[in-house]
Amino acid sequence: MTSFAYAELLRPTTRGRALLYDIGIAVCGSIVIALASRIAFYLPLSPVPVTGQTFAVLLVGAILGRKRAVMAVAAYLTEGAMGLPVFAAGTAGIGILGGVTGGYLIGFLAAGFITGYLAESGWDRRFLTTVLAMIFGNLAIYIFGVSWLAVFIGIDKALYAGLLVFLPGDLLKIIAASLILPAGWKLLDRKKKNPASYF
Repeated sequence: MTSFAYAELLRPTTRGRALLYDIGIAVCGSIVIALASRIAFYLPLSPVPVTGQTFAVLLVGAILGRKRAVMAVAAYLTEGAMGLPVFAAGTAGIGILGGVTGGYLIGFLAAGFITGYLAESGWDRRFLTTVLAMIFGNLAIYIFGVSWLAVFIGIDKALYAGLLVFLPGDLLKIIAASLILPAGWKLLDRKKKNPASYF
């Protein structure tokens, strides 16, 4: 059983409780992204920080599916816009969304949807297809992020400072997230068969 399937299995069947479940799990997803955003540092010649956000967004998408992943990212963006210190390195405010990194943040919505949709379609059942699903999600972040960054520094500089310098690190994040998912499935499946084995 995949992580997404397990999340669906736990979902209540009544409409009201199902909605509360979706909201609650989305808020939890937004907290995971916020915590990952605390990991942040800058590379030379780039105004965009390296953060743990991408890792968290792709993982949340794969686990929660497209609808709840989009809800989680939307909650995260709302929290940051309202002034909670959840953006990279604890920054906050609506000005961040309009700044040089704003495109990447908006791209998280598309990444959550794409990765979540592919996970729902069974792409999260194998390591290679999980990696591909997360690559497609990451591409969406790049498209939004680099396009918006180009408004500030031009397309040539944006391709280097907002894309090329991040490729090696993002590939490592994707591989790490893809390795974590199968471990989670095995844990959940074993616990379902023998709940006492984890206490």
